[in-house]
Amino acid sequence: MNRGDDPQQTYREFTDAVNMKPGELSTWLETDESKQVGWHKGGRSGGGESVGHESGRRIIDLLRRKRDQLSDADYRHMRKVVGYVRRHMAQRPSGDVSRTRWRYSLMNWGHDPVKAPLPPPGGPSRKALERRGSPPEERRGPRR
Repeated sequence: MNRGDDPQQTYREFTDAVNMKPGELSTWLETDESKQVGWHKGGRSGGGESVGHESGRRIIDLLRRKRDQLSDADYRHMRKVVGYVRRHMAQRPSGDVSRTRWRYSLMNWGHDPVKAPLPPPGGPSRKALERRGSPPEERRGPRR
């Protein structure tokens, strides 16, 4: 079993990547900005709900469930969310991102990049960093 298949590790990385609360994400998904970003399965002009918007609704459900209620498919989706957030955080545009499609797309996936930064993969969790502060410079991951 590789590290990506470990449910505890997956859950921790998911809860680190998703920094929006279920109610906050639910409110966000109702906005016009949320509905106007993202890739649609039928192509951009295909209409319907974007992949990220659909994922946001599923994330709300995952956050509201107890860990013992999560299925293998739920953990697969959690890994998908973590991968999406990490890839897109690595593509952060320069300047103020508060009103960008890049931020709005990430928010559909449950991560608001204007909030606390995403911890490095395999490093201490966001909660541990809040308790003990950032790791020493030599132990930090690459700058984002």
